[in-house]
Amino acid sequence: MTDIINTLAGIAAQDPLDKLRDHRAQAKDNAQLSFEALLEPAETGGFSHRDRYAVAAFTAGLLGAPAAEEFYRDLLRDEDEVASWEIAELLDEVLLELDSRSTVRGPYGTFESAVLAAENVPGPWLSVEKKSSEVLGAQLAAGLEFAHLLVLHPRDSRPEHMALLLDAGWDEDSIVTLAQLVSFLNFQIRISTGLTAMVHAPATTLPPVSDEPPEAGDGDGEATSARDSAASSKGSEALARVGERVSTYPGLTRPELFQQSGLGWVPWISPVAEADLTDVQREALIEAGRAKNPYFRLLARDPAALRARTLTDLDIFFNTTDGLGRAERELAATVASRLNGCLFCASIHSDRATEESGRRDLVQTLLDTGVETPSNLGDAVWDAVVDASAALTLTPQAFGPAHVNALREAGLDDGDIIDVLNCAAFFNWANRLMLSLGEPEVLAPGK
Repeated sequence: MTDIINTLAGIAAQDPLDKLRDHRAQAKDNAQLSFEALLEPAETGGFSHRDRYAVAAFTAGLLGAPAAEEFYRDLLRDEDEVASWEIAELLDEVLLELDSRSTVRGPYGTFESAVLAAENVPGPWLSVEKKSSEVLGAQLAAGLEFAHLLVLHPRDSRPEHMALLLDAGWDEDSIVTLAQLVSFLNFQIRISTGLTAMVHAPATTLPPVSDEPPEAGDGDGEATSARDSAASSKGSEALARVGERVSTYPGLTRPELFQQSGLGWVPWISPVAEADLTDVQREALIEAGRAKNPYFRLLARDPAALRARTLTDLDIFFNTTDGLGRAERELAATVASRLNGCLFCASIHSDRATEESGRRDLVQTLLDTGVETPSNLGDAVWDAVVDASAALTLTPQAFGPAHVNALREAGLDDGDIIDVLNCAAFFNWANRLMLSLGEPEVLAPGK
């Protein structure tokens, strides 16, 4: 099968950029396998090909990726042409609302911690209207609302959103696949955006797209408050109906600030019990010790997607035969996590950035102050990596040829730049899984 990321980026086989991607051959191959596992599996279970393509086309539209949207709408048209046009109409309505409310890019969201409230960024929500629900079905309508949440409001995810999906007919296995699908597309489309910019660089005469991270603000406070209240009521009712299938952890010690290390993670829906893991699921974990981890046992509900994702991850971050240094890879992951609002991922990868670089104070400054562009950490490479990672994480992404040129001017070659893109894009996948399927907790000392 044609490599989808190359197709979306306009890269031909054996092109110089394609050959550079081959330096991370396991990541390249498994990104393709992720597409096959999530979009074109032999057995679809409770999540049909038609609905997978519909979610993909909708997600691509939200990400401002016309080539990807058309690619997935073509797949959807082959399954259900009426549904394809309904997705297009729904996207027109959603994008019009985004354009009319604000020029600020996502990610939007509200932190549960009052200490971080100054960073809250309100943004529009989606409630699929009755007309669309009648055409697409209640289950897909709920899936599209969830996709909108993950793309634009990842840190607004709450247990209620799991309950709303269960209430609409999704089961635990298909919820994990849905979360993987939307999160994977946030990786696939971002890496193709970055590679497209490399194809077109240098383009220094073009004005760079504004890549300012979203600023906190009131937005349309009255409308947002009313919509939040209605969504909260709907979610609470769904929680009551699904009962113990969703865990809410009323006594959990939640983090209040971004910190290096010291956090755990708990799932909102049940992982596969360790004793119940099949041979296929255990093989998908890649590392046997991950069977003790509830996050990986939850993702094991879709073992093909888990296996491909894990192998992509390991090659991107730990293949150091050449390319970007480990510290800079962890820095890119930290920037994406900080901007998306994933306290758990930021804690793990900021700690690793410190371990690899020895720059604890510099890393902590990034966690404390948030992502500011242009970055001014005092190191040309780190500043360029921060700016590029932030631009790629914004929704829709703002990364362009000017960022490629800035990375080159800082001394990075094109293989290094692909590593930056891979790392930042991958954490737009990882963050959305962590945020949508569970939440962080502060670990007791010594735990």
